[in-house]
Amino acid sequence: MTYRVIALDLDGTLLTQKKTILPESLMALELAKQAGIQVLIVTGRHHSAIHPFYQALELDTPAICCNGTYLYDYQAQRASCANPLQPRQARQVLDMLEHFAIHGLMYADDAMMYQHTTGHITRSLAWSQTLPEHQRPAFQQVENLHAATHDAGNIWKFATSHADSAALNEFAASVERELGLACEWSWIDQIDVAQTGNSKGNLLQRWAASQGIAMTEIVAFGDNFNDISMLSSVGLGVAMGNSADDVKARADLVIGHNEQPGIADIIMSRVLN
Repeated sequence: MTYRVIALDLDGTLLTQKKTILPESLMALELAKQAGIQVLIVTGRHHSAIHPFYQALELDTPAICCNGTYLYDYQAQRASCANPLQPRQARQVLDMLEHFAIHGLMYADDAMMYQHTTGHITRSLAWSQTLPEHQRPAFQQVENLHAATHDAGNIWKFATSHADSAALNEFAASVERELGLACEWSWIDQIDVAQTGNSKGNLLQRWAASQGIAMTEIVAFGDNFNDISMLSSVGLGVAMGNSADDVKARADLVIGHNEQPGIADIIMSRVLN
């Protein structure tokens, strides 16, 4: 099979636990680009939180952000193919977050907004401070998230976090049942809330069609539930060894965990060979 695109999730997949890219992965992806293969980031992250990795990979492709909520063009510095939450829906999500006492980070046009500082925010800010200023994600603390929905522009998603997975599951079930929105696990303690119909797989398919590329010509790497939509729809879906069993079951291939050079091995043996 000839592959024309490599689609990469970031956290838990391309990135190590220290948020770095293995040198083996960098080398293999560079060889793939030299062979004319497009490399595409497909992530749950806000576009402002991708800069270090986008630049390390020296990409010129757009990135699929916030689990398929929008496509971001770094050269034009604009979003397209967007399907954000409406302000009314965002306020309904905030009401539910308050009811369940769950923290929510609101991903808006140009920043990730939060009202209260939590461990999740503290860790993210600490990581941000290790980066050069021009690569730092845009975090913004606001007095009131409800009020912020009125002038935040597009609201891409909410990243909700809680140490109790049962509480998160109960919250997600209520959001899906009562608000009709989509909820996906994107990390071990995080469920993302977004507009129904958004997924990594759906937007990857739309982008590929616009480029005249068949989904069978794409190899994708992922590790979490929000990656299933793309792993199950491409020519070769590769799950990381650190993935949950349900994610592995929907992939064509399972490799080592994200601290091992499995991505490079697949690129060298199955994509470039």
